[in-house]
Amino acid sequence: MNNIKQDFTIKDLENISGIKAHTIRIWEKRYNLLVPKRTETNIRYYSNENLRKLLNIVLLNNNNFKISKIAKMSEDEIILKSRELTSTSSLHEDAVNSFKIAMFQFDKLLFNTTYNKLLQKKTFREIFKEVFIPFLTQIGLLWQTETLLPAHEHFISNLIAQKILTNTEKLQYNISNTKKNYVLYLPENEIHELGLLYLNYELVLRGNRTIYLGQSLPLSNLDYFFKNKKEICFVTAMTVKPYDEKVVDYFQEVDGILKGTNHQFIALGTKTQLVKHLNFESEIDVYNSVLDMLIEL
Repeated sequence: MNNIKQDFTIKDLENISGIKAHTIRIWEKRYNLLVPKRTETNIRYYSNENLRKLLNIVLLNNNNFKISKIAKMSEDEIILKSRELTSTSSLHEDAVNSFKIAMFQFDKLLFNTTYNKLLQKKTFREIFKEVFIPFLTQIGLLWQTETLLPAHEHFISNLIAQKILTNTEKLQYNISNTKKNYVLYLPENEIHELGLLYLNYELVLRGNRTIYLGQSLPLSNLDYFFKNKKEICFVTAMTVKPYDEKVVDYFQEVDGILKGTNHQFIALGTKTQLVKHLNFESEIDVYNSVLDMLIEL
């Protein structure tokens, strides 16, 4: 567990909770809700326990509990009331906050409790679009501010991936022989696959035949499919790789491979904006996100 972040700055707490540092200091001084430690140079830093407590406080405060009332609660009461709310609240922001708590506490039970409660009122598609996507967007922001560690992201991403795979498995009987054939993969050294996994679910939901090849696949590994005479739509997503200076070369290589075939190639992600100005000889389409592509399906 040595790679798990143990100490947080007040800026980290602001980034994670959405509560301004100034407000956190007021809650700290006026109500003694948090008790930070201090470095030898008198700089505040906060423990995992402080972070968990703050997220629970925010959850309660967002559900009409006054800070003055929360301040009178014991640590156990705050946790208990928060858990009760995760079982009864249907607000998207509360669900996102609960997923944050689950992520930083490595709490699979809390994740599943929150998810199952959402499932009582929403379809899986609604949960993904209305809750998981905003949550994953916030995770991206936490990465940018260096608040999040790989252990946190891997834990929560794997839980979300499990939900996508479970729901995809339920749809296998929907597949139609008259629909398109899709091959989905990630470029070499690319490992961020939640968006592609969800797209696979949406394609299967529509009755399409899909072959999901997963992470980090060199183009040479797709030769079998490139040479197939059946019409295939290749779909990839680019979050980190290829590097910006290699993106154009990657698309030109794909264009050369697909030239003269009846195959189609679709790429998703912000990196695709680097090739929007290019004219391809084969059928290549680019979209900024999975949701943008789904609009046209």
